[in-house]
Amino acid sequence: MGMSGEVASLSLRFQADTLLECGCDEAGRGPLAGDVFAAAVILPEGFFLEGLNDSKKISERKRLQLRPVIEQTALAWGIGRVSAQEIDELNILRASFLAMHRAIDAMALRPDRLLIDGNRFTPYRDTPHHCIVKGDAKFMAIAAASILAKTYRDEYMQAAALRYPGYGWEENKGYPTPQHCKAIKELGLTPLHRLSFTVK
Repeated sequence: MGMSGEVASLSLRFQADTLLECGCDEAGRGPLAGDVFAAAVILPEGFFLEGLNDSKKISERKRLQLRPVIEQTALAWGIGRVSAQEIDELNILRASFLAMHRAIDAMALRPDRLLIDGNRFTPYRDTPHHCIVKGDAKFMAIAAASILAKTYRDEYMQAAALRYPGYGWEENKGYPTPQHCKAIKELGLTPLHRLSFTVK
């Protein structure tokens, strides 16, 4: 399959067989507030999507253009989320893995192989998994999952900003920007803040 430009490094398959491969990625590990989200995506054979890449490398407008195409063409996809309270109980790393498990649970198909963005993962049932550092810039299914996770989390934080104005979540998405940290000192914490995270 010929690919050029930005997507030249993205591969469709981890292994050349007929097993159902599922890409998994998360969004929202670093913020001081809000749920952590994850997505799981199984792409069909021959899949190609112009402009598909790690969600951090493309604009918000482009992510929102790509999302419905991914959802319509994927064999299966799912979204998982873990609340701020659960993050405080589990720690953010374990909460991220749980969000991925919930995303896989939400899919209509059961994958045969999991491709995980990052270097660690808690095994999902008896499904083989492969941890791939910067996997969202290497494999299409992980890149697709990164776009779904990021766009769903951004929409969630934009809605949360309407419920808890003053923290700038519509812009900072809960990350520790100077505006957000200043608002915490002036307005206090909300029920969506992660109490285990330190405010600088």
